[in-house]
Amino acid sequence: MTDVSAARASLSRSYGAFINNSFQPVKGPVFAATAAATGEHLADIARCGKDQIDAAVASAKTAFPIWRAKTPEERAACLSRLADAIEREAGRLMAIDTLDIGRGLWETGLDHAIAVQQYRYFAAAILTHEGWGRPIADGYLVAKREPYGVCGQIIPWNVPAIMAAFKIAPAIAAGNTVVLKPDEHASLSTLELGKLIAEIFPPGVINIVPGFGEEAGAALTSHPDVAKLAFTGSSEVGRLISAAGAQRLVPVSLELGGKSPNIVFPDIAVADMDAIVDNVTFASMYCNGQSCLAGTRLFLHRDIYDDFMQRLVASMRRIRVADPTNSYPLLGCLVSEKQGRRVQSYIDIGKEQASLATGGGRAEVPGCNAGWFFEPTVFETTNDTRIAQEEIFGPVLSVIRWSDYDRLIHDANDIRYGLAAGIYTNDLASAWDTADRLQAGNVWINNYFNLAPGSPFGGFKESGIGSEFCHETLNMYTHLKAVTVQTRVKPAWFAAIQ
Repeated sequence: MTDVSAARASLSRSYGAFINNSFQPVKGPVFAATAAATGEHLADIARCGKDQIDAAVASAKTAFPIWRAKTPEERAACLSRLADAIEREAGRLMAIDTLDIGRGLWETGLDHAIAVQQYRYFAAAILTHEGWGRPIADGYLVAKREPYGVCGQIIPWNVPAIMAAFKIAPAIAAGNTVVLKPDEHASLSTLELGKLIAEIFPPGVINIVPGFGEEAGAALTSHPDVAKLAFTGSSEVGRLISAAGAQRLVPVSLELGGKSPNIVFPDIAVADMDAIVDNVTFASMYCNGQSCLAGTRLFLHRDIYDDFMQRLVASMRRIRVADPTNSYPLLGCLVSEKQGRRVQSYIDIGKEQASLATGGGRAEVPGCNAGWFFEPTVFETTNDTRIAQEEIFGPVLSVIRWSDYDRLIHDANDIRYGLAAGIYTNDLASAWDTADRLQAGNVWINNYFNLAPGSPFGGFKESGIGSEFCHETLNMYTHLKAVTVQTRVKPAWFAAIQ
């Protein structure tokens, strides 16, 4: 059971930057963390900038040689202890996230379960992260993996627990140290994570600096002692991060936006239709629609279109829009007024360009007057409309009718993103052929969002560079160094006396 009141009371009155395993005094400007649904003031957070970033990077730089010298087993043990601590504190942390960002407790609970999986996965994966070797003439070639050093990481507000785990776990497992900037709309649970980190990790290994992107974020990406950058967020900001990395010639990994196709074939059994409708509903409405991997373009074959749409509308109307602190599955509120107005503008565009099937309005939730709640919204449209092409990041689904397979593939790929895709069919050959032809980094067949630990998560096109959540991620956080050993010194030959 989650005691939201107790979680609220457990928060500190103010949070400074977490550097060298301690929170720094709050001396300068602050910004307020407020409950997304009620507007309640939760805490003051230091509006950090260059000075705090400099201090955090210096701390991480000092800690790096000590941390990289730890054996993989020692680093794995710390990660496992952090997973245990998060699991122990999950009820409190998930309640803090629910207050902070407005997502239901059932969702933020899943977030922390996934985060725990992530830390445990990389605790195991680092034990098998090996280079390679082969004999050469009179010797041996060894290719070994070495950490970069200080990693600068920036995460978004939609799933803070998962995002922190996605960034921290592989970086420190590989022997790097970290300076992490959480989003200003979702800093609380990440800063609370610092309290657990201080009990487990040596000082300076993981540092957390809150603030705004144009201040703390810009200082982090441009810092000369940051050896690797990692970012999750919008494609627009991803370009800025990439440019900052290019300016200093440091590697950059990016996990960016999405507008993912979810395709239903006509061969599905009628007996399975309600289950597929439910999975389609979840794919588009999970995280209040504020998810880069959401299945927000639903392609329905014309032979099943009318029956499926009738069931889909009924499914959407069954979703309860409610106070996110309730324990049952529901649709909560968006993270902020800014995001709410953005989603409202797209709904207005949809009403002009498409046919509204259900929803389309704001929902009133008693006791949550500050929250931007929306009804689950479904439009019938075509692939060329703005609501089908642009990432809305809200509970809005675009449904597109299809009949010609080649045209379907063209439309599914006719988007600047390529993060995820879903397929529902009983025909294995059709499923595999479609998966091969879709330009997406993740394709889920008959179960959307089937992201198991170790499954690569990354996108094509403007959805990013690199893969997270998998063994390959460790390669993103390490150099490959070649060392050759000769068993004997060769006789002189180049400048030898003739």
